[in-house]
Amino acid sequence: MIDGFAAGDMRLPAYIRLRDSLSSRIARGEWTPETPIPSEGRLAREFKVSVGTVRKAVDGLVDEGLLERRQGSGTYLRGPSFNATLFRFFAMRESDGSAPSIPSSQLILRSAVKAPQAAAAALGTDEVIKIVRLRSLSDQPVLFEEIYIPTARFEGFETLPEPALGPLLYPLYFEHFGVLVKRATDEVSFGTANETVAQQLRIQPGDPLAIIERTAFDIEDTPIEWRIASGSALGFRYRSEIN
Repeated sequence: MIDGFAAGDMRLPAYIRLRDSLSSRIARGEWTPETPIPSEGRLAREFKVSVGTVRKAVDGLVDEGLLERRQGSGTYLRGPSFNATLFRFFAMRESDGSAPSIPSSQLILRSAVKAPQAAAAALGTDEVIKIVRLRSLSDQPVLFEEIYIPTARFEGFETLPEPALGPLLYPLYFEHFGVLVKRATDEVSFGTANETVAQQLRIQPGDPLAIIERTAFDIEDTPIEWRIASGSALGFRYRSEIN
């Protein structure tokens, strides 16, 4: 132990080594989004570093999206907030023109299976739990999803009571399995609907689809979820801002 925490690469500044130590504690589930992390002064005493070093380490974790500062309350673990971002690809509006509410989720299948090739390649294992569900906005089907998660990280997921699942999986991953999603990559392609997807989305077989493949990673950059989401290409949109 150096300066109260694991030395790591001593060529790195103390605040970076402290940031890594705090990240490890987050990965072990020591803090939750409901409870503030220890104060900068307390962390400085615990790790035997200056308050300035702690502040720079915490600033780094805030910039990375792992922590958030709440005015007058403290610094908290930031709960995953991008579980519904696949919907940004689809221009959905209520009849009055307003944005629809939180997407609903209908569970169709949940079981332990051997992963298909693409999922196994993304996750590094073929021992997975498969989740199939239909996502809707204002009772209109938008996305048909096939999701794969490693059995080793989510043992028992397939036996959770269905009401515990809800529409958002990333908070569930953290609350029940201590797996915090830090980032995800989306890859978009286009295809046509087979009979199964067409029936679920209330479109015709052969209609054009937007297909989004997502790989989600934990805070140690280990892939922990691969999903393929299909939606009607007629409602698809893509927006990019270049500064």
